[in-house]
Amino acid sequence: MTHPRKGSIVRCSLFENDSIKIGSFEANPISDLCGDVESQSLDAVVLPFGGVFAKHDAPGRHVIGTPSHAVFIDAHRPYRIAFPGAIGDRAIVIRFEDALVPCRIDCGRDGETLRSNALLPADTIIRRDRLRQRLSDPMRDSFELETMGIELLGQCLRARRSKPVPLHPAVRLRRQRAVERVKEAVATAPAEAWSIAALAKIAHLSPFHLCHVFRELVGTSLYDYVLRERLAQALNAVVDGDEDITGIALNAGFASHSHFTARFRRFFGCPPVALRRTAHAARIDDFRKIVTARVAGRA
Repeated sequence: MTHPRKGSIVRCSLFENDSIKIGSFEANPISDLCGDVESQSLDAVVLPFGGVFAKHDAPGRHVIGTPSHAVFIDAHRPYRIAFPGAIGDRAIVIRFEDALVPCRIDCGRDGETLRSNALLPADTIIRRDRLRQRLSDPMRDSFELETMGIELLGQCLRARRSKPVPLHPAVRLRRQRAVERVKEAVATAPAEAWSIAALAKIAHLSPFHLCHVFRELVGTSLYDYVLRERLAQALNAVVDGDEDITGIALNAGFASHSHFTARFRRFFGCPPVALRRTAHAARIDDFRKIVTARVAGRA
């Protein structure tokens, strides 16, 4: 559908059974203004694999969703969505009943809280991309999709839980706003030649204070975060595209093919060429299954 302010938004249901619902979301906005207030009837986790979006769930409070994040939407809690830079977004959305994950009920033990978004480890990003590929397979197996979806959901929920840093609520809110401004800037231009000074201006903090606050709230350094964003954004081009690795590296903000390959291998556990070869081989295998089934059907 098309909205005069949002542009085109396409939602598709890809898999559904009694325990879990998996769909896709694609937005091609014409502005970066917030959309209308909405809510979900089920808890949901949004897993972007391209672009960026912002979820606003209270005045002056929002979180950023990028291909290295999971963003959580609690059932019946109003929120609004915006698309920084009008870049748009593509995502997998997993919806689930509370009964599926009873561990959420006792998350308050040992002082734990639930984040509105979570930075994902490399293996979870890879697991998300594998699920995305399997969802598009005409010969997909329902039991496999359910298993992959629930396992991915479990990893995301574990990443969501955190022990809060003891801060006054007003101080915490100011720091969270500063961090999300930095995340938004990086998400809209991950290949930019960022510096601590430039990001500190965006955050309205001193460079030293930004480095401290960012690691405190996000759990990683600014440099590692920007690196993760670049790698997560480049993953689709590596797996799905046919562009040479040097071109992908330069477009992602890396100085060279070798620099990109070394960082990619360190984060994802294998070089980009090997991952592309594996994905390509998997698609050929799926194609062979389809052809074999059709031939058998005509026999």
